[in-house]
Amino acid sequence: MTFNNKKHIFFDLDHTLWDFDKNSALTFEKIFSLNGIEIDLNSFLEVYVPINFNYWKLYREEKIDKKNLKFARLNDTFKALELKISSRIIHKLSDDYITYLSTFNHLFSGTIELLDFLFAKYKLHIITNGFKEAQQAKLNQSNIDHYFLTVTNSEMVGVKKPNPKIFHHALHMANATIENSIMIGDNLEADILGALNIGMDAICFNYHNEVLTSDLIGVDHLLEIKNYL
Repeated sequence: MTFNNKKHIFFDLDHTLWDFDKNSALTFEKIFSLNGIEIDLNSFLEVYVPINFNYWKLYREEKIDKKNLKFARLNDTFKALELKISSRIIHKLSDDYITYLSTFNHLFSGTIELLDFLFAKYKLHIITNGFKEAQQAKLNQSNIDHYFLTVTNSEMVGVKKPNPKIFHHALHMANATIENSIMIGDNLEADILGALNIGMDAICFNYHNEVLTSDLIGVDHLLEIKNYL
């Protein structure tokens, strides 16, 4: 199957092009060192990652705001690990995390090759739920910002994927239509079902090894997207 009528490709950023897990781990290693916190990084991440995942789901569903997400995900992790860290330090860690996150810029294998391939044929865009200040820095520091004509961020729209409003806002910014556009992302709920629910085609970069139903298109490596576009 190939999508022959497409002119615009919308990408998610974290966990799709930008290797969030690797960069995040390196960031925690740095900020723990800066703040004199002695902790086994792997033990921390084992607890933190699912907690963070659940808080981001609440954030997408408008059940928690940005400020509380940044604090609560760390606070809950330290509590689970039975580490007594003051609120002041947790707030500092949460700010340091955003500050240093974009200084690590590992991309997924095949990202540059895929973007070079698509850039010659399509107009490329970003739709992201990530924090505005961090997302633009990631694009800039990883040297992929020049591939994208528009960047739609949930903070500028006031809602997050999978809300239809953010997709329509991105389409309007790009001067694109649902029919001539396609969404590529890792999150089944936010990216794939969010796009499909407004009638936009989608390809899942199946980073999380989800069991996909037969009506969904998924790839395990970014370069497999060449088979469809």
